[in-house]
Amino acid sequence: MTTTGMSKTGTSTTGKQMHLAALFPANHTAGWRDPRAGDHSDFATFTGLAHTAQRGLFDFFLLADHPRLTEHRGTVSDVGVAGELDQITVLSALSAVTERIGLVATVNATFNEPFDVARRLATLDHFSGGRCGWNVVTTSDAWTGENFRRGGYLPHADRYRRAAEFVDAAQTMWATGWTADGPTRFRHEGPQFRVQGHFTVPPGPQGRPPTVQAGDSEQGREFAASHADVVYSRHLGTAGQAFSADIRNRVARRGRDPEQVKVMPGVSFALGDTDQEAHDNARAAQAQAVSPELAIWYLERTWGRSLSGHDPDGPLPAAEPDPEPDPDEWPQLAAAPVRLRRTQKWRAYAAQHRLGIRELVMRLTAGKPFIGTPAGVAQQMTDYVRSGGADGFVLVPAYAPGGLDDFVDRVVPELQERGSYRTAYPGETLRDHLGLPPAPRP
Repeated sequence: MTTTGMSKTGTSTTGKQMHLAALFPANHTAGWRDPRAGDHSDFATFTGLAHTAQRGLFDFFLLADHPRLTEHRGTVSDVGVAGELDQITVLSALSAVTERIGLVATVNATFNEPFDVARRLATLDHFSGGRCGWNVVTTSDAWTGENFRRGGYLPHADRYRRAAEFVDAAQTMWATGWTADGPTRFRHEGPQFRVQGHFTVPPGPQGRPPTVQAGDSEQGREFAASHADVVYSRHLGTAGQAFSADIRNRVARRGRDPEQVKVMPGVSFALGDTDQEAHDNARAAQAQAVSPELAIWYLERTWGRSLSGHDPDGPLPAAEPDPEPDPDEWPQLAAAPVRLRRTQKWRAYAAQHRLGIRELVMRLTAGKPFIGTPAGVAQQMTDYVRSGGADGFVLVPAYAPGGLDDFVDRVVPELQERGSYRTAYPGETLRDHLGLPPAPRP
């Protein structure tokens, strides 16, 4: 079945094929709870998921990064996973046991330095044969900053100014030419960085690894318009259509080709032989992910006070959030007015739908799922891409390593039958998979 249409930028979407990627860890506070989940510190967990994604012809495998362990009330919390491995090290190891799938590392631009990041990513690009990508992120809180030499944090706008210059400096290094006598000299001077010298890694297979970006604020969207090759979005439906159109308009205003920037929302999925079975499976998976302990933990991070005496299946607390909680015990809380507005919104929603604490948290953390039979999910995804809402999706499996198997085995063939997904990789590099032109080489 083929659908027709025009994107909001006026480009025909008839017959458009989607891009797919996989994200891991999907949820560092819940993904490990599934009894089928592997050890998040075991390389076999990563290889299993990467091999499945490659079998499904996915563009890339994206590793999320949490540069500080999950903590709660001053101690490491058993809500989260026990360890957070270095992204580039894991992907470098995966490059030796995969052949085609792109390998995208999440690397923070707030606390790292351009030379170190550029060298590590360039090395991965060499070792993988041109499959490296960079998910550029920023960090907003001093709590995470305590793990780094710079410490502290940057105001929101300054974070993106630093990130933009960080990317520019890294790309300056990647553009360094090499002659028979070795590398030419690079130089970057700006408000954030003044670096110069000789880059230690020869130009990689891609020239410049593609960049992924996920910011949704005004500054984040402006950053994406200037620097991103892939925009990871949290929007679907009408909001997703508007987000995609906004990004493409911003990209065009900067003189870039909007069709070269891929908008890919993060989505989950639940399958069944019937629609009812799929919805039952979706609810069961969410109930398993949100334990009673996690439900209370989730609320405490907004209330800023202990709620351990509350029934997880009972009503929301009558007390208001603590306006001045102990910063050592609650280091990541939003400002009191933000938390108050959030609790008021939650109370109204819970009252409207007659939800207790755990049921509410299940809905708040459910993500953006496609639910249905394999054929139904394939058609939903096809229709959305061909309507111009996105260029593809980043699949967020409920657990790893086996969480993508059903999708690859049952949905991918349905997508291929509709002509909305590839039947073979188009080339060797991540830029090939994304349909990006080769980056200029020095």
